Amino acid sequence: MADGTKLVASNRRARRNFDIADTFEAGMVLVGSEVKSLREANVQIADGYVRFDRGQAWLQGVHIAPYLHSQGFSGHDPDRHRKLLMHRREIDRLSHQVDVERVSVVPLSIYFRNGRAKVELGVGKGRNTIDKRDAVAKRDAEREMHRELRNRNR
Repeated sequence: MADGTKLVASNRRARRNFDIADTFEAGMVLVGSEVKSLREANVQIADGYVRFDRGQAWLQGVHIAPYLHSQGFSGHDPDRHRKLLMHRREIDRLSHQVDVERVSVVPLSIYFRNGRAKVELGVGKGRNTIDKRDAVAKRDAEREMHRELRNRNR
C-alpha cells in the first residue's frame, strides 16, 4: 500500500478461492454512517462480488455494519448494493470479460486513500479443490527452497 493509505479490511479467502489475474481500484458511493462504520473497520467482504447492470458496476454481498452512534433515521441498510465509481472503459472491459471469458470480479480489500474509501477488485477464475491444493503445495515448495538457499548462504 502507498503512503496515505489505511487498510480497513482484506479478503484473504478470495486469493485462495480464485486465480486472480488482474486488479483494479474503484471508489464507492457511500452514505455518511457507512464511512464512519468503515473507519471503525466494521465491514465483512468475504462474500462480496461485483455485478454489472446497464453500464454500471455494483458491489454486492458486502456487509457494512450500522454505525453505533447513528440515529434510527440516519442509519443505513448494512447489505445494500453499493455503486462503484470506475471509468466507462474499465466497466465495459470488465463487463465483457465477465460475459465472454466467464471470470468473476471480487473485492480483495477496502482501504482509505487520502481520505476516500476505495475497494481493490480482483478479476479471476474460480479454483476447484485440486487447484487449491496445487497452489498450496507450490507455495510450500517455494518457501522450502528459499529457506534452504538462505541457510546455505549463512
